[in-house]
Amino acid sequence: MKKIAITLAAVAALGVAACDSTANDAGNNATDINATETEAGNDIDNAAIDANAAITNTDSALDSVGDAAANTASDVGNAATDAGNAVANAVD
Repeated sequence: MKKIAITLAAVAALGVAACDSTANDAGNNATDINATETEAGNDIDNAAIDANAAITNTDSALDSVGDAAANTASDVGNAATDAGNAVANAVD
């Protein structure tokens, strides 16, 4: 009777071990899915940050070009005024 009980206990232990492995596999798969989802979310967030930085840098570059154009126009205007003053002074 003891041999039968020990044999049944061994078979039951193997059955539980098999179920436990399946449960672990399912848990590992769920963990992998969660990690993949988290990484994808982080990648999207980082891409948005990079896009915002690119927009900011482009805005700054365009502002610099606008400032340079305005300064050049102002310099041309000042040179024309200076030339006009020089002619006026020469006439006087």
